[in-house]
Amino acid sequence: MYKQNKKQIDEMFHILLWANDEIKKAIEKRQFESALDILEQCQDAAIQLGTSIEECEGEGFVTVSYIEEFCEEIYQIHEDIMENGFADAISTHKKISKSLNKIEQSIRNDIPVKKIAVFLPYKASMWDSLESVWKAADSDPDCDAIVMPIPYYDKNPDGSFADMHYEGEQFPDYVPITDYQNYDFAKRRPDMIFIHNPYDECNRVTSVHPFFYSLKLKNLTDQLVYIPYFVLDEIDPKNKIAVQGMKHFCTLPGVANSHLVIVQSEKMRQVYIDVLTEWAGEASRAVWEKKILGLGSPKFDRVLDDSIDVQVPEEWKKILYKADGTKKKVILYNTGLVSMLEHKEAMLDKIENVLQTFREKQDDIALLWRPHPLMIATIKSMRTELWERYKKIITSYREDGWGIYDDTTDLERAIKLCDAYYGDLSSVIQLCKKARVPVMVQNVDVLE
Repeated sequence: MYKQNKKQIDEMFHILLWANDEIKKAIEKRQFESALDILEQCQDAAIQLGTSIEECEGEGFVTVSYIEEFCEEIYQIHEDIMENGFADAISTHKKISKSLNKIEQSIRNDIPVKKIAVFLPYKASMWDSLESVWKAADSDPDCDAIVMPIPYYDKNPDGSFADMHYEGEQFPDYVPITDYQNYDFAKRRPDMIFIHNPYDECNRVTSVHPFFYSLKLKNLTDQLVYIPYFVLDEIDPKNKIAVQGMKHFCTLPGVANSHLVIVQSEKMRQVYIDVLTEWAGEASRAVWEKKILGLGSPKFDRVLDDSIDVQVPEEWKKILYKADGTKKKVILYNTGLVSMLEHKEAMLDKIENVLQTFREKQDDIALLWRPHPLMIATIKSMRTELWERYKKIITSYREDGWGIYDDTTDLERAIKLCDAYYGDLSSVIQLCKKARVPVMVQNVDVLE
């Protein structure tokens, strides 16, 4: 039984307690017709209570048997008053109270209360930021863990919504998906909601559906939990310059509106607390200290999980392996949003240069190019002048077929396949470091 159902059961039971007191008062005043009427209403309420419990716990549940005994007790009292035209208020009250006490104890001790935890990812490629938490919730017999991918929109340059996307079909097969269109949040009121998108309306590139903004979600649950979809370089909380660079991560709507925020480390927790305290005032420090938890990132859990079986597409194998069957060295080439936004045409020059360099080395090195999942949407929204050239680079690379273009949701596969990382500063670097993959950051200004 869920908490919402349990609350309704408790409310229905308290009607019976109230009715017992009213029956006593009516008998004391010798208003036996009124007492009979209340007894009949009490019987109906008890039947409704038993039906509600059976709907949740199944037919023949132990609490229902106590309710049936109670109904029989009420019936006998009703018949005695009808036959004798009299009843003793104290003894009648005691009889009913005894039966009600058995029901109350059973409701408290025999009816298990399950929690509901709803996970609201929007991009399948970012599911790793929630997966290990979902797995823990899903393994708890007292918790229903619901994965509900939500729709999101690209944004036009003027900030209006463009195409809507839904990626529910792109999640791993072992993750059961619930359709967001068929879930009544107000009726079910989940105990916990987990999100990884903190932006609400503040992102210039994409937006989740406005129904799922954190400002609204916090009123649909007892505990809204935000876990960042990224991991960052560790920062010394005493490094004021580095801390200042964290402001735009810390002061987002999802951080402010969530009841709990889980970050990658204790150091990062302190950074968040300091930034948010400066932003909201020293009096708010205690709030942030309670809200921000440095429990680690599920992204680390995912990349370190050796039980995950890496499935390599057949078309990749001819690129990854030499003719004699030996595996080439694999370089994960990661291109990020910040570099594209900052360097513009120079970034496209760099990408073309890198691709040409690795093309010449394709006999010994396999290149796995993995752009940021929002790269195309970002260029279309914020750097429209780059789109045609960028599209040509992608098309040429894919058609030539000498390297891998990875726009799938499975980042961990890329990390497990590669021998080294090369590319932009990114949270992927932190995951590679955890997986003991060597890292080299590219310099856009250096062309080979």
